[in-house]
Amino acid sequence: MDTMHDAAPPALAHLVGIDAALLARAANIRLVCFDVDGTLTDGRLVYGGQDDGEGRTDDAARTLELKAFHVHDGQGLALLRKAGVEVALITARRSAAAAQRARDLGVRAYTGSADKLAQVDALCAELGITRAQVAFMGDDLPDLPAMRAVGLAVAPANAHAWTAAEAHWRTQARAGKGAARELCDLILIARGAVPDALADRDENRADVRVVAAEGDRA
Repeated sequence: MDTMHDAAPPALAHLVGIDAALLARAANIRLVCFDVDGTLTDGRLVYGGQDDGEGRTDDAARTLELKAFHVHDGQGLALLRKAGVEVALITARRSAAAAQRARDLGVRAYTGSADKLAQVDALCAELGITRAQVAFMGDDLPDLPAMRAVGLAVAPANAHAWTAAEAHWRTQARAGKGAARELCDLILIARGAVPDALADRDENRADVRVVAAEGDRA
């Protein structure tokens, strides 16, 4: 395989196992879909009772489900959207936390979606794209139908072995700890969107101004 890792340019230095074929898949992506539990989170489900106003936090009060998301992943999803790539969270669980996270980031959320491939197909029809233009990141068996169908299937480092074995690429980072950001970075690199992302964050950086000026002279 023609791997680019050993002599990777700075933008690729933190990614492992990147080759020309994988970059070509990533460059074609118009929609990125993420499972939530075990992909955007570390897979743990934390339950807590909500005080009902009378001091009770037992089963008589409504049970809350808590999730922890990583800010690096959130920044990656936001950068994809800014680069013109659609982003969707697709989870079989009905999760207010996942829906809120999606609202915070300005991305789509489909909770209670047991048939993830059907949801992917519905999005393809809405956006006028093909399955080959979709990336899906998942970690366990419910994600396999969608992962098998799309152009770029990705699994976090700690995905279940049966699922990871069918991914085109496995991240170095674990779920909920930057795995989603690695996929976002890969797609941004493949689309040539990294300079724009850096310039948008700090237009006054000297190195960004130099690169821009050299580009103007080219």
